[in-house]
Amino acid sequence: MDSGISKEKELFRSAMKGEWNAVLGIHKNYPTVHEAKIIKSGDTTLHIAVSNVQEDIVEELVQLITSRSETRKALESRNEHGNTPLHIAASLGNVKMCECIAHKDKSLLEIQNNDGETPLFVAALHGKKHAFLCLNSYCPTQEKGYSYCTRKDGENVLHSAISGDYFDLAFQIVHLYTDLVNRVNNNGISPLHLLASKPSAFRSGSHLDRYSQLIYHCIFVDQLKVESSFQKSSSNDSKESKERMKISYPDNYQTCMHLFHLLKQLLQVVTKKNSQKESQQGDAVINLEAPNVSSETGSKGYKGPHGDGHRFFPPNYGTFIDFLKLLSKAMLVILGLGSRRIRKLREKKEKHTWAVQIMNELLEHATTYHYEFTEGSNVKMPTSADDSEQPAKQHDQRKQTTFEGEKEKTEVVTKRETPILIASKSGITEMVEQILDHYPVAIHDTNPEKKNIVLLAVENRQPHVYKLLLKKNIMKDSAFRAVDLKGNSALHLAAMLGDHKPWLIPGAALQMQWEIKWFEFVKNSMPTHFFARYNKNNKTPKDIFTETHNQLVEKGGEWLTNTSESCSVVAALIATVAFATSTAVPGGVKSESGKPIFENHPAFDVFAISSLIALCFSVTAVVMFLSILTSRYQERDFGKDLPRKLLLGLTSLFVSIASVLVSFCSGHFFILKDKLKYAAFPVYAVTCLPVTLFAIAQFPLYLDLAWALFKKVPTRSYQAIPL
Repeated sequence: MDSGISKEKELFRSAMKGEWNAVLGIHKNYPTVHEAKIIKSGDTTLHIAVSNVQEDIVEELVQLITSRSETRKALESRNEHGNTPLHIAASLGNVKMCECIAHKDKSLLEIQNNDGETPLFVAALHGKKHAFLCLNSYCPTQEKGYSYCTRKDGENVLHSAISGDYFDLAFQIVHLYTDLVNRVNNNGISPLHLLASKPSAFRSGSHLDRYSQLIYHCIFVDQLKVESSFQKSSSNDSKESKERMKISYPDNYQTCMHLFHLLKQLLQVVTKKNSQKESQQGDAVINLEAPNVSSETGSKGYKGPHGDGHRFFPPNYGTFIDFLKLLSKAMLVILGLGSRRIRKLREKKEKHTWAVQIMNELLEHATTYHYEFTEGSNVKMPTSADDSEQPAKQHDQRKQTTFEGEKEKTEVVTKRETPILIASKSGITEMVEQILDHYPVAIHDTNPEKKNIVLLAVENRQPHVYKLLLKKNIMKDSAFRAVDLKGNSALHLAAMLGDHKPWLIPGAALQMQWEIKWFEFVKNSMPTHFFARYNKNNKTPKDIFTETHNQLVEKGGEWLTNTSESCSVVAALIATVAFATSTAVPGGVKSESGKPIFENHPAFDVFAISSLIALCFSVTAVVMFLSILTSRYQERDFGKDLPRKLLLGLTSLFVSIASVLVSFCSGHFFILKDKLKYAAFPVYAVTCLPVTLFAIAQFPLYLDLAWALFKKVPTRSYQAIPL
């Protein structure tokens, strides 16, 4: 017994020091240590070797363990979290270790940890696509695969892949286990529900500045394709080739190597070596943006709005489109393909493109009972036309079992909002449009509060969704006339101010201005007296607007007061200086005629005009800010009156500041024009720096104010709304 304990301690020390040859020696001479848990967390030597990604050591340990009769007992040893070595290998995504362990005993795939997760589920949870495909290839039957894909709380691998934004893995899961599309967890959430709650996964839910938009549109992302089976050798070879590429040149040579690859691809496009087969048309360009995308052919290509450009053109345009793709990639290489900003934009476009593709796959495989159970009504949605092409007959018995199991969750699911309602709240126009195209009567979906997509879009300030619904001609009148349980129409909800920050604009005053614009936009989008005038509390939309915006009006008034006070002080100082400057004449006047000595000098003309402009505009700025300070701060004042005064005041202030600087420089130029003529300019620049910094600090406020004043429809915020 003491000998066994001493060997376990020796095994622990060797494993902690990384002396794996000594570890192998102990395992060879003392087979009893195969199952020994050598650390407090209950990990065996195999657990530790897998966690440290010691592939060769893991292979030898598995070989030593399987040479004994008690193979399963040693390989299925669990730590305190219930994880076997295969669980850890799956979480790391190491295909070689997963293949090594699963090949010895396929029954290890059915072992669950303390959270009810199988190794297959763990691989999906961590987004390890290749490890998932590897373990899936060892599933004896598809029926067994379905049982491995579900956790005890009802979550399945498709839920996990979509939750983690692993859309390339989710695409493969949809095609491997189609029935998971319609399964819900214990909370009644389906994969489509999860996707609808992720606005950042779609272009309509992501905010990009002008420069980012330019680069975003120059990036090409290939569509996901089905990987029919796991190729053991190909995955390992690709991994080894990537490692060889990393070893062959240092990291700082990456941009140069990308350029060489592009030149090679350009030669391939011109000579069209890879276009002999029609199925490979357009694939001559290696996808630098999506290296994990399979290049296998024979799968359906989705023609999405963010997809490959050449899919919209005939095959004979393939070479030209490939050349355009090469030019865009060359530009990205020149700009710096490895830069953080461009890399993030590439990843963002990949996510947007693949999310739209996943959305279409989920809608294509959706069944009727999905909407039957997720709605509060008895409306049944029509099945997709492609359902007849799916091998549904082979799974009738399993679907019936699933149907019976889902009946237990009916109470929970009926309280859950449908995906189109969640997408409407989140501002995902792509999903709202696609669901309405697939299922037109989904426009009547309501949540437990009887709010449909129109009411939710208005309540959550989603202008893009609302404008999309205005363009739709699907039973528009009934949808826009709908009221919730409290009798609130769309105009009532537009008048309500929610708890979250609704608009993408700083400052309480500008927030109030956009609230007024949103209310007016909804009001004017329909004919007069279209919306219900009173709700069940006998309140009009105007009453609700006044009641819910009191605090915002107060904050907006305080913000305007503070801004006007600080700016009026600066404007008054400039007016004082400008008045003194405008009355002074550089160089004096001629005694005989009273005319300025430098009357015909260009610098004198600049001085005279700039000092006059500074005086006029500084006085105008003071008057505008004083009019704001003396305002009553009523609701309607925030719509146009106060923002216009503030914009005019800031404009006058910036012009007066610039004019004072020009006046100072032109007047002082006469003193230094002979000796320090050219040295004076840097001195002037340094002198003007503090005032210029103040103007620059206030300039973003000026731009926001001008943008908010001239924009008719407010721009929404990009916040995710939880399920």
